[in-house]
Amino acid sequence: MKKKSKNIFIEGPISPEKIATSIAHHQSKTGIGAHDIFLGQVRADTINGKTVTAIDFSTQREMANAVCHEIREAMFERFNLHCMHIYHSLGTVKAGELCFFVFVSGGHRNDVFEALQVLVDEIKAKVPIFGKEIFEDATHQWKVNN
Repeated sequence: MKKKSKNIFIEGPISPEKIATSIAHHQSKTGIGAHDIFLGQVRADTINGKTVTAIDFSTQREMANAVCHEIREAMFERFNLHCMHIYHSLGTVKAGELCFFVFVSGGHRNDVFEALQVLVDEIKAKVPIFGKEIFEDATHQWKVNN
């Protein structure tokens, strides 16, 4: 039976409470021996003399969730993982706030360490999420992923 695609999107920034709650829910899963987490935060980059104050994230939700689902399934086939959680912000996220949360769990650390890096790279490369950088003077430009 094929798993249903999950919605990875959260409106606005990802709260520290969301992260803590996600971690706490795994205490009952006693087959897990290792977790690894990636947290993406909006940087106050200076571009052409102007400072980024926020990023406004947008996507075509159905398409992005479908691509993310394919990546998730491939990660479960490739690595020995028990759980995988992916969350990305939509809407405006201010500099210093969290916009991307990836949490993988498995029996052993080597699997989760390797899987997390591959997973984050795949999401950044393939999932159609667009960020518009908003500057201190209220001008904006489309963000280039790096």
